[in-house]
This record gives sequence, structure tokens and C-alpha cells, in this order.
Amino acid sequence: MSDVKIRFGISFGSGVEDLPRVVDRLEAAGIDSLWFSELVYTPAVDPFAGMAYTLGRTTRLKVGTSVAVLPGRNPVLVAKQLVSLAALGPKRVLPAFGLRPASKAEWDLFPVPDGRRAAVFDEALEVLRALLTGDDVTFDGTYFQLAGVSLGIRPPVPVEVWLGGSAPAAFRRIGRLADGWLGSFLTADEARVARQSIERAAAEAGRTVEPDHHGLSLAVADGHLPDEIAAAVRSRRPDVDPAELVAGDWSQLHRQLDGLIAAGLSKFVIRPVGDTPADEFIERFVHELLPRQN
Repeated sequence: MSDVKIRFGISFGSGVEDLPRVVDRLEAAGIDSLWFSELVYTPAVDPFAGMAYTLGRTTRLKVGTSVAVLPGRNPVLVAKQLVSLAALGPKRVLPAFGLRPASKAEWDLFPVPDGRRAAVFDEALEVLRALLTGDDVTFDGTYFQLAGVSLGIRPPVPVEVWLGGSAPAAFRRIGRLADGWLGSFLTADEARVARQSIERAAAEAGRTVEPDHHGLSLAVADGHLPDEIAAAVRSRRPDVDPAELVAGDWSQLHRQLDGLIAAGLSKFVIRPVGDTPADEFIERFVHELLPRQN
């Protein structure tokens, strides 16, 4: 792992009022990246609006989505948004997409034909990748048809597309169609199996996913894991001790990171659990995690 870049980004679910101060603090602290989640019915800023605002306010801070939903969006319009952002902020746009929103209340906001979400996802990814990397794109699919189109913008550095997901079907999709993986709610042993599954699927598709393009979204509490968080984790993963998936404190987060790095992961998005003020969390993040970057 010595030649693999270990990097830590931060995710807050920031609202409109908090975002300017958070962005300025992250830029000044030299933090690698700020990630925006798709949380429609919350105060969190829309991922694409948040990325655009942050790029315009900074010169170094990278921006990403963790994760935005692709099925139910037109991939041509998503591609246009991404190339526009990447042209305005070269090397600083890190999109990661998923199958559906985390909240069931938001599922209907991204409509696809019944029972076809995975198929639409695959086809949308093919369209997205074709438009991000080529001109005069023609595509004749079940859900999308293009005839010799170009977006008219070519960023100086191509946009890489990462995917979320923690299931075998997701790992196969990543190996076939994505540039990287940003998972969640997995132990170190599970993450190792996931990475190996992605690499195997990529090889079967005649592709390669770069060794440092495997990551995980993690959460850390400030001293203890709140009961309601532990219960929520247990409802999602009843087979695993919640403390293995969400760190109760920073020392536990370091132990999780040790295992995940040993499993071959190198990119991590860290979010706070509980009511820790943003400034306090950023200070602790800088102290705890920036020394671990290489």
C-alpha cells in the first residue's frame, strides 16, 4: 500500500446557512474533500448545487457526492452538469452514484419502470460514461437513445465515476462500469471481499479499477455511540455489532481504519454522529486524520 494515496474527506449534511463557514474552514485547513449526500427531505444542500457553490468559493478543496442517485435522472443532463463542474474546477469533481435514496420516503422522487431500476442504472451509466469521454455519441438502448450527440464541453481532466453499494450485484456493476467504489456499512473483512469482487468483475470485463479507487464512508461519535444510532445500525445490519460499523470515538475509528487500509481501501469519507459543532469536528478531524495521509 506504500504507493497508494490514503485520503480523508469530510461529510456534514450541511444546510444553506452553515455551508459558507464550513467550506472556508475546510479550505483553510487543507482538507482533501467535502462530500454532499442526496438527502432531499432534510436541510442538507442539494449535491450538485453544493458542489458548484464550493468550487466557486475555493481553489483547492475537492467536492464529491456520497452518493447521488442516478436511476430516475436523465444521464445526459447529469453528464452535462458534471463536465460543466469539472471544466470550472479541474481535478476537483468526484461524483459517486447509487441505485436509490437511503430514505424510502424519497424513492418515488426518482421514478423508473417497475422492477427495472438495476437495468436503468446500468444503461444510464453506459450513457454517462460515453458522454463524459467521447464526442459524437450514438446509443441505442432500451431506455435511452442518442444519435451523434456531443456535450460541447471537454474538461482538461476526464471525470471519473464512482459507485456506492454493498451487495454482490453492486460489486459486479462497479467492476464493469465504474472507475471506483465508495461503500458503507461494511466491516474490514467484508470490504476486502468487496474489493476482490470488484477487481474480479473488472478483469472479466477486460477492465482495471485502479488500486487506490476503493473507499468507504464512515461515521464517528464523540465519545459514545448514541442508543438511537446503534438501533438504526442494528435495523440495517442485525448480523453485526453496531460498534464495528460506526465508531463510538476517534480511537475506535483509527482501529477501523487500520483494518480497512489493510484490506486494500485507501479513500474515506468521515461524517460526525451526534451534536458535535462543525468547527470542533473539523479541528478534531485535522488533528486525528491529516497525519494519516501520505
